[in-house]
Amino acid sequence: MTAAASIVLVLMAAAAGIALAAAVRGPTAADRMLAVDLLLIVLAAGLAAGSVLTNRTDLLAVLLVVSLVAFVGTVVVGRTLEREGRQ
Repeated sequence: MTAAASIVLVLMAAAAGIALAAAVRGPTAADRMLAVDLLLIVLAAGLAAGSVLTNRTDLLAVLLVVSLVAFVGTVVVGRTLEREGRQ
């Protein structure tokens, strides 16, 4: 593994840690939703990086599923928050 790949993976791990802390600590449901969405985006980026680094194309199917779950989850929680009138 190259030094650049190691640096990218460390930065993604740091971003995931910060997003997880924000998801636990967020004062409102919208803040928590945004943090979980960021966590799923970092996970998707990690899967993409892992797929490129290891030349494994089977990780791309997992990447697609994670991306769809992130999108649908964000839409559902956003509509629920809008319906309840909270922001």
